[in-house]
This record gives sequence, structure tokens and C-alpha cells, in this order.
Amino acid sequence: MGVLVFTENWEGKFKKSTFEAISYGNELAKKLSVKTTALVIGEVADADLKSLGKFGASKVLHVKNSKLNSFSAQVYSSVVSEAAVNESAAVVVFSNTYSGKNLAGRVSAKLKAGLVAGAIGLPVSTSPFTVQKKCFSGKGLTDTTINTGVKVISLTPNSFQIINSGIDPEVVAFSPQIKESLPSTSVKEVKKTSGKIPLTEADCVVSAGRGLKGPENWGMIEELANLLGAATACSKPVADIGWRPHHEHVGQTGITIGPDLYIAVGISGAIQHLAGVSSSKVIVVINSDPEAPFFKAADYGIVGDAFEVIPRLIQSVKTFKSSHS
Repeated sequence: MGVLVFTENWEGKFKKSTFEAISYGNELAKKLSVKTTALVIGEVADADLKSLGKFGASKVLHVKNSKLNSFSAQVYSSVVSEAAVNESAAVVVFSNTYSGKNLAGRVSAKLKAGLVAGAIGLPVSTSPFTVQKKCFSGKGLTDTTINTGVKVISLTPNSFQIINSGIDPEVVAFSPQIKESLPSTSVKEVKKTSGKIPLTEADCVVSAGRGLKGPENWGMIEELANLLGAATACSKPVADIGWRPHHEHVGQTGITIGPDLYIAVGISGAIQHLAGVSSSKVIVVINSDPEAPFFKAADYGIVGDAFEVIPRLIQSVKTFKSSHS
């Protein structure tokens, strides 16, 4: 018995959500008195594979196969399921990312396992096995009990701390039985952003809405984000009208995030938007409308014109950084 963690990698490199998932899996394994195994698919350097032990993996299963160079939920779910059976995994853990969400449901079906999608912490009880997640657009919490022999959990990014365990893992090659008929889909093109912090990985996010009046005014948002080492985001209406790319849209129908600091500029704070950012540790709202709903959810609020507040905030950050360099 053990805990199996699917570890996502991008071009052979792991990201923060991966380390969170392994840390989570290892702490869960301690509760169950079992070991943690990390499953890695793709070309990853030996040193990076070994580094997973730092976060709690006692064993690393490494799958190298040219057929798996591009992500396919259909194929990857078969690989994860086979690994879970081979390792007699009691729990399979994913990050609740795009890929993780895609895989968790498929693996749950293949293993006939109960699933908690979007868990925010360790089980509140292991007998019965009960995990907490958010509900009602992030306004409430619910305890979900899984009664199946095998359990599947997808962990909400930025909801669990990275823990240094200092384990020297055993790295083992794993060769799953891949059917020749798989995959039935193929990747024609991959478009990706570069030089930016992914929203799901960001500790700080600067977001803006229609209060900026047009895409030409986003320069000050990007400047503030660069100074703070933050990612940029936007509200749904802004993405819908083409002011900003859709991959920056945060909210119930966009990306759900939980950074340490979320700065919302010119966003009224509709419930759909709040649902995607309510896990933020600290929320700062800048809006000229004192009645904006977002102020009720904010830890700090500034009532003022963004075109006056943001430049002054940028200057203050520059002054602070220059005096502490």
C-alpha cells in the first residue's frame, strides 16, 4: 500500500504545484503509515528526478517513451492507473491543474475509485476517509467522504505548503503497457507564453478590469507586476472583449488562483470573479466606486482613480526597492 503522486513536468522541469502535491502526498502517507511514490512521465534529468525526494518521494517511477512526449489524457490516465495498480496505491494524488483535472476523473473511473476534486488540505479523518474542499463558489466548505478501497484526490494549487523532507529516493524505470491504438488524438501545435509567471504558480497577482477603460492602459499594470515579481490577470469581460488574452482570465469560468497577494484594479467584484480568487491570502482592491462589492471581500481597499493610485504605487515600490538594494 502507498500513496502515488502524479508529478507534472513542463519540458522536463517541475513547477511549484508539483512540489506541493508531493509534499501533500507525503504528509498523507504519514497519516496512513505508508510510503510516497512519485510518477514521472517524459524526459527528465536524473538530478531532477532525485530532487523529488526533497519533498517526500521515497520512490520515483520514471516513464520514458516517445509516444508520451505530448500530453494525452487518454494515454496518461492509462499509465497512471497501471502504476497505481502495480504499486498497490491506496490514494492517487494530482494537482488540480488543467492536466490534473483531466486525468483525475479518468483515473477515478478506471480504478473505480472515489474522487475529491479541488481538495484544500489533508483528510480531516482517515476512518472514514474525509477530505475538505470549497463549495458555493468558494463561500463555504464541505467535507467529502470516500468509501472506496482506492481514493483519488486533486489538490488545489497554493493550498498546501511545500515541505522539505530530505529523502533520498529510489528511481525506478517503469514501462507501462501502451496500446498501439492510443492515442486517438494527436498534437498539431503548441502555443505557449514565455517570460511570464504562470498564474497558478504566482505568489503575487496584479489583476485589472474594465475600470482601466482600454487595453492601451495596461502598461502600468504590467509595470507594477514586474516590480512586484507578479503575474498579470484580468476579469472575464476584459478577456471577452479582447483587451487581454483569455489565459489571464481568473474567476469561476476562468483560472482559479490562491496567491499570497491579489491586487484587483478597477474590478467591481462580481460573485463569479470572487469565486476564482477567494483563496488568496491577502486581497487588495483599488476602485473609484466606494460601493463596489469587492471591498466587502478585501483585506485592504483604496477608494480612488486607478490612473492616479497605480502610478503613485509604482513610484512607492521603486523608492522602497532602491532604498533596500
